[in-house]
Amino acid sequence: MKITRRALLAGAGAIALPARYARAQAAEFSYKYANNLPVAHPMNQRAKEMADAIRSESKGRVDIQIFPNNQLGSDTDMLSQVRSGGIEFFTLSGLILSTLVPAASITGIGFAFNDYDAVWKALDGDLGAYVRKEIAKSGLVPMERIWDNGFRQITSSSKPINSAEDLKGFKIRVPVSPLWTSMFKALDASPTSINFSEVYSALQSKVVDGQENPLAIISTAKLYEVQKYCSLTNHMWDGFWFLANGKAWERLPEDLRGVVSRHVNAAGLKERTDVAALNATVQKDLVAKGMIFNSPKADSFRDHMRKAGFYAEWKGKFGDEAWAILERNTGKLA
Repeated sequence: MKITRRALLAGAGAIALPARYARAQAAEFSYKYANNLPVAHPMNQRAKEMADAIRSESKGRVDIQIFPNNQLGSDTDMLSQVRSGGIEFFTLSGLILSTLVPAASITGIGFAFNDYDAVWKALDGDLGAYVRKEIAKSGLVPMERIWDNGFRQITSSSKPINSAEDLKGFKIRVPVSPLWTSMFKALDASPTSINFSEVYSALQSKVVDGQENPLAIISTAKLYEVQKYCSLTNHMWDGFWFLANGKAWERLPEDLRGVVSRHVNAAGLKERTDVAALNATVQKDLVAKGMIFNSPKADSFRDHMRKAGFYAEWKGKFGDEAWAILERNTGKLA
């Protein structure tokens, strides 16, 4: 299955969702799955395949209806709903899930992972197992494979970011999150928390000089219209945990839990490949639109953050056990 930028931008009519299907007979288990991404994003493309496969293998006993693009509310709203049972499945960034499960944001520590090989080794290994164990304490059931959102890159209207020195005094928009603010303060930047809906206008009016996001979002939000440079810093990786309401999960007989988890995890692995391919396509498209790319090395950023006490601070917040697992996968940080 090939995911292209054109498909990503195709809009709500790109795929027919199971919720719109006419059913000859009601399913024994009719569950809702909600997320915050457009219908044509690889997540929803693969989720539709997943739901179809689950319906087929369960012989119609399990029907998963997909509600993309914040149809059922904001991330905070949907997190509340999956906890209460209003929805049965939800995909959420670990950085946002950290409001409920603090350990979930450890995967987003700045400049921790060099590349995707390091990410998947950690998340499919002991670091992922640790985070899932912490999530389970909240009454949610995380599936084994985390889905991909991507590495985040820094854009600027004034200059490329080649080293930590280039961030000194740099006015950058960050999401409303302590981890983001802490990281860019440690880099001597001037971070400003702004809701994403206001990012374009903030860049256009020079309230901030830059921002950071995965390439697909830089493209779909048309930030290239108000940003000239894109520095491939890979400063933070972010993914989506596929979460189930604990009581709804337990209602499924064991054999059906096996069917659901197997197809969810398989779809997650395919989505990872799709996102990597999409990012490569998007970068070429952004170059054609006039963006100038550079690829800085992470060393100066890590060194600067280490001297500023960023890693030591967050090691204290996450605790020795979690930090030791992280550093087994990333090398020494603090």
